[in-house]
Amino acid sequence: MAANRRRPIALAAACATAVTLGATALAATSASAAEVPLKGYEFTWGIKQSYRTYVTGMAAGSFTPEGGATQAKDNGAFTFVNGTGTYDSEAHTVALGFEGSLKIVSKLHGFELALSDVKFDSKAARVTADVTKSGTTQQDVPLAEVTVTRTMTDMATKLTKEAGDVFGSSSYSGAAGDPLTVVEKKTESPTPTPTGSTTPSPTPSTTPSTTPSGTPSTTPSQTTSPTPSGTGAATKGEITDGTLGWGVKQSFRTYVVDGVAKGKITVSGGAAQASGNGIFTFPDATGTYDTDEDTLKAAFKGSVNFKGHETNGTYGLDLTLSDLKAEVDGGSGKLTADVESLGKKSADVTLAELKPKSADLTAKNDVITLDDVTTTLTKAGAEAFGGFYQAGAELDPVDLSVALSDDAELPDPDPTSSNGGTGGTTGGTTGGTTGGAGTTGSTTGGVTGGLASTGSDVPVGALGAAAAATVAAGVGVVFAVRRRATDATQA
Repeated sequence: MAANRRRPIALAAACATAVTLGATALAATSASAAEVPLKGYEFTWGIKQSYRTYVTGMAAGSFTPEGGATQAKDNGAFTFVNGTGTYDSEAHTVALGFEGSLKIVSKLHGFELALSDVKFDSKAARVTADVTKSGTTQQDVPLAEVTVTRTMTDMATKLTKEAGDVFGSSSYSGAAGDPLTVVEKKTESPTPTPTGSTTPSPTPSTTPSTTPSGTPSTTPSQTTSPTPSGTGAATKGEITDGTLGWGVKQSFRTYVVDGVAKGKITVSGGAAQASGNGIFTFPDATGTYDTDEDTLKAAFKGSVNFKGHETNGTYGLDLTLSDLKAEVDGGSGKLTADVESLGKKSADVTLAELKPKSADLTAKNDVITLDDVTTTLTKAGAEAFGGFYQAGAELDPVDLSVALSDDAELPDPDPTSSNGGTGGTTGGTTGGTTGGAGTTGSTTGGVTGGLASTGSDVPVGALGAAAAATVAAGVGVVFAVRRRATDATQA
């Protein structure tokens, strides 16, 4: 990464670095152990919009993608495919090369060139390509400097002096290029069976900003409408019952159960988790509503605990969320919870901002239902998760249903969910606990030492499922370090 993009990372944010790039505390026993293979990536970049306009306009030229590369419609950006490479868990960098080539030709202005073997290197924070011009090929020509971000989407680019030479104008040297995106190509997961099967679901993608397609649906299969109450509920009053469906974040659940955390998820107090390491349902809502003012305040029972990175009976990750509350006022709202991490408890932490699809609260058959409410992590929420994700990250959506009268019938939550208890099986739920000792993609071995302030910003989601498991190992170190720091303070 370019020097001007590096910054110190405080311990409170160190967990985010561990998730996104791993840490020097990952005890790779050899150089080869640090290399995690990556594949199936796409690289999308338009070079510079004004250059594309010039080629197809004044120069009366053309762009011809080949070898799997494509161009977006209306003279848009170019995408290179089948990216492969490695993630280095010691150097905390990714290096990827992509298939496809791009011919750029203008007979009117007398130029013909081709770009191929496009590469992205997060350590160098740059884009390179082989450039063929006037029959001569020059390899690994630096075309742009990149401001690498955690999501690796819409990254700012600056064209190099070499790019000015390649594209025929010194004015491009140092100029802002088009934004760059490097992502793992998503594949559709099979639709989960609606039965109570204990067969593990396919490992989902861990990208923070993507809604999981493999999450078991909490939508009831029955379509029978509840019988309306005799008189209908008042426009405001007390909530008599309700449920909140929320998965926190699918990549976090995957990390705990299927990553090197080798952990488990336990629900209690009436909460339930859908099969296949699915979302959580919190029951027995109480609170108030006002459909005239479009306001709602509801509190839910139940809790969920995440444990991982166990050593001699002590967990480096031990996080509990309880007393969840949802508050909606028109088109916005918030989600709060009591948070206990490694023995330290904070009450009523605002974990996320809520944005319903509609600002209007409407009751049908004495039930208010809000589905797929957009949920965005707050700064306080990011701190509650130890910096695991950055503020502004999109969490799993919230599904909310509350009854306004004793006669109202709530939608049935996922019939395959389990309540309370402990115990568990890998990739599934037994007695309300999701367990697992999956080591897919793990090459790190043990964990030693402290965290490095690398300042790098490559996301765990962008690294893919295999690399994610390895990178996530660093998170346990952070929780352990935080615990030791707390113990030292209290001593």
